[in-house]
Amino acid sequence: MSYLTLTPRDLEALVEAVKLAEEVKPSQQAKRDAFARYGLVGGYKDRVLTAIFYDLMKRVGVIDRIISELTGVSNPAVLDPWLRAALRVAVELLHFERHVKDEAGLRETVVKYLKSRVAKMLSDRTHPYVGMYFWELVDKVREYRYEPKDLYSRWEYRYLISRTIIERLVQLIGKKETQELLRAFNRVPLISVRVNILKASVEEVEKELRREGVEPIRGRYVPTVLKFKGPYNFDRSKLFQEGKIIIQDEAAALASIILSPKPGETVVDMAAAPGGKTEHMGELMENRGVIHAFDIDELRIRRMRELLKRAGITIVKIHVRDSREASKVLGEEIADKVLLDAPCTSSGTIMKNHELRWRIMEKKIFEMAKLQLEMLEAGFKLLKPGGRILYTTCSLFKEENEDVVAKFLKRHSNARLVPLNGPFDQGFLPGTMRAWPHKHETLGFFYALIEKKG
Repeated sequence: MSYLTLTPRDLEALVEAVKLAEEVKPSQQAKRDAFARYGLVGGYKDRVLTAIFYDLMKRVGVIDRIISELTGVSNPAVLDPWLRAALRVAVELLHFERHVKDEAGLRETVVKYLKSRVAKMLSDRTHPYVGMYFWELVDKVREYRYEPKDLYSRWEYRYLISRTIIERLVQLIGKKETQELLRAFNRVPLISVRVNILKASVEEVEKELRREGVEPIRGRYVPTVLKFKGPYNFDRSKLFQEGKIIIQDEAAALASIILSPKPGETVVDMAAAPGGKTEHMGELMENRGVIHAFDIDELRIRRMRELLKRAGITIVKIHVRDSREASKVLGEEIADKVLLDAPCTSSGTIMKNHELRWRIMEKKIFEMAKLQLEMLEAGFKLLKPGGRILYTTCSLFKEENEDVVAKFLKRHSNARLVPLNGPFDQGFLPGTMRAWPHKHETLGFFYALIEKKG
């Protein structure tokens, strides 16, 4: 579809979606809610407007830098939220969108709509002066040319990743490998599913996917993982609805295999929802034993309950509690295995979660590291002598990974690191392991297996 069919109402819907994305998470939900108000969901324009929305969210950091230069404010966060959203849409359409930028006639039409309908929208939603100010800024947006000032600014502009993340990655792995990783962040990942071995064989699922017109390839590291090109409608998938496939990245699927819970054991999952690893451990335990699953996010817990029911896993006891209090609920030294897939900045998932490109701040990294260490301490209390806890994150930052484990080991003479020797790369702390998007075609992932000495 051509962007020539854009109307003033389409631009209003985009502005409202971008504004709502600051309030509603994930941003996909904000977009759906806004488009629904304008009758766009499922319509013939939904696909084009959705593409524009996601393009904007991917480069919102660069867009905000441009807005700062145009308005003279150091941080667009000080602007009225409706004005900020409208400026983001204007910069996206007039500076970045190829179809708008390359066709002079359409570009002028978009300028006209922005100065008329969108400016009026801002006046109605906020104050007439806001609409007038936006009207004046549209011409500046139209004439603006962005010129990155140094290497990191060029990379930020080219790869749509914040300077904060780029500088940290360069410190960690150097410029050459950072550029390879940034390229990987901008590739479209394959859809990754894991076969529920309690309900189907890999061969059965492969056959059914091919019947649906999908050509799966097997995972390189986990034999029950299958990958294929999207799109794929899981809502209409019989395999998904019957619990024969679970949506899970290959690096995440390896976690439960490393921990290796056995039938009949007592296992604790400390940050369980939405339940992919919980379900996988239930499979490996052949639905025998017990898994205590802790989480505090009601929405994600609801998704976990649905997943477990669909997959036929019946040994999970869900605790809507902070897992740092797990020993008060269950007692100490009760678990054979503990999984701590810790809350983190999720920096290793940027290729799937575009808004993280600009949302990760230095302060957040250190807040996460403090929480992670507290959770690891709590998980260790749950272990029987001889038991093991697997600490994982989907972060790339050393502060959330090796540094947390090193601090923990220094505190506990009765803890030892069980060396992990593959299939991924050794971490920056010997015995730990890392999966890298640019090397392994997975999410970024960290693993450390710790045993309580018997």
